[in-house]
Amino acid sequence: MKKNLSTIIPIVAVLALLVFAGCAAGDVRWDEANPSGFWAGLWHGMIAVVTFIISLFSKTVKMYECANNGGWYDFGFILGILIIWGGSSGAMCRSRMGKRKED
Repeated sequence: MKKNLSTIIPIVAVLALLVFAGCAAGDVRWDEANPSGFWAGLWHGMIAVVTFIISLFSKTVKMYECANNGGWYDFGFILGILIIWGGSSGAMCRSRMGKRKED
């Protein structure tokens, strides 16, 4: 069973990476006439880490959509990053639990 799992996980990871790259910022769907909004910013924030890695090797993929509607896109982008990374609450809980175990 472990052998099968070790071959399936990389395949699933590569497929997920390709799916995320297909939805990355810098797409031709958005321009000055049709800027991206809150929901696009939320999605781009959620896939920011994957998009950043891809943008290191590709000139066409960007981490942040330049054709956006301003504050709402920015709010969605930051909220997406916080949803994935958990904000600082996860680190705070871990540090408090460590202090309790020391007592």
